[in-house]
Amino acid sequence: MQFSLTALCAVGAEKVVSNELRKLSNMKLVEGSFGKVRFQTDLEGLYTSLIALRTVDRVLLEIGCWIVDSFDSLFEGVRNIPWENFIPNDRGLHIAKVRSKNSILHSEVSIQSVVHKAAVERLCKKRHLNYLPSEKNAEIRVHIERNQIFVLLDLSGDPLFKRGYRLEGGVAPLRETTAAAIILLSLWRRKSPLFDPFCGSGTIAIEATLYAWNMAPGLGRNFAVSRLPFADTMVENHVREALAAKVDFNHTIAIYGNDSNKGVVEAAKANLKRAYEIALGRKLSGGIREELPFLPRFTISPLGENLPTEERGYIITNPPYGRRLGEKTDAEALYGQIGVFCRRLPRWNTCIITDHAGFESFFGRKADSCKEITNGAIESYFFQFGK
Repeated sequence: MQFSLTALCAVGAEKVVSNELRKLSNMKLVEGSFGKVRFQTDLEGLYTSLIALRTVDRVLLEIGCWIVDSFDSLFEGVRNIPWENFIPNDRGLHIAKVRSKNSILHSEVSIQSVVHKAAVERLCKKRHLNYLPSEKNAEIRVHIERNQIFVLLDLSGDPLFKRGYRLEGGVAPLRETTAAAIILLSLWRRKSPLFDPFCGSGTIAIEATLYAWNMAPGLGRNFAVSRLPFADTMVENHVREALAAKVDFNHTIAIYGNDSNKGVVEAAKANLKRAYEIALGRKLSGGIREELPFLPRFTISPLGENLPTEERGYIITNPPYGRRLGEKTDAEALYGQIGVFCRRLPRWNTCIITDHAGFESFFGRKADSCKEITNGAIESYFFQFGK
C-alpha cells in the first residue's frame, strides 16, 4: 500500500528535507513548497520518515485531495473521505490547523467548522453514535492552495523536534530540527571539527553528534501513528531495529560547545547524556557509563577565551539576539565581537543563524551565502562565510 505524505519543515529547509528523502529507500518525491515537502512511500517508508528524518517538524498523511469552489463542495468532499479507516473507534478528531492561500474559501474559521461538521457526521453515521469521544482526538490539518484542498492526518503526535533528549532547553533554545537543517545546509562533514561558541543547551553540538553517529533522531520516542487503525507494530519494530543497527560510535572527530553561562552548559551536558542513552537503546538513566572515542566537549568561558586548536573546521552557532535575549543594540555589539573572534580562526568556515538581516555590517564581512530560514515562528537568516 502506498501512502501520500507531507513533511512540514522550517521555511528555507525544503531543499535539505528533499535531500534527506532521496537518501532513504522507497521514497518518491512529489513536490516541495513553502515549508513542506510532499512524497509517497509504503508503510515501512512511513515509519522510516518519522524516525529517521532530521529536519522535519511533522509528518502528515494525505487522506483527501480535491478542488473546492464552495462550502458545499468542501462539505461533500470531506464527508466522502473514509474517516472510519483513519480514526480509531475510541477517538474523535480535532481540526488543529487550517491554512488557506490564494483560494475562493479564505475564512479559516468557517473552513474549520465545515470540515469538522462533515467528518463528525460521517463517523457518527458509520459508528451509529450521536456524538464522538471528546478526549484523545486525532489531529487534522487542512491546507487549501489555489482552491486545491489537502486534508491531512497528523502521524507525529508531539512535533518531531522533540527528540526526547532535551529536557533542559535554556532561555531561548534553537529547535532541534532547525539546528539539524543548518548543519546540513553548512555542508559540514563528520571528518571536520565543529565548534559552537554560543552552545546554550547544546542543541547544535548534539544534533551534529547524532549525525556523526548516524543515529536516527526519533529512535527514543513514540508517534501518533501507533494509535491509528493501519498501524503495524511488526513493521515499526523492523524499521527501528534496522535504524538502530546503523548507529556507529567509531568516529574520532572533534565537536566542541562553549558558553559563558554555567547553568546552560550543565544543561547541555545533561542533554548529551540522555542523547547517548537513547543511542544505546536504553531507558534514560541520566548518566554516561562508557567512554566513547569522542563526545562533544562543553566548556564554560567568555567568547574568545577557549579556541579550538585545529587548523580548519566549522563554526556553526546561534548567538543571542535582540528578539530572543537582551536588547538589539547589545546583540549588534556582540556581532562585532563575533567578527573579531572568527578572524582569529582564519581557515574555519563560519555559519551563523540570527534574526538580524543586517548582521553582516556588524560582523565586518559580507557573507558568501545568506538563506532565509525560520526557527519556530521567528524569521531568521543563515549566513555562511567560507574560506
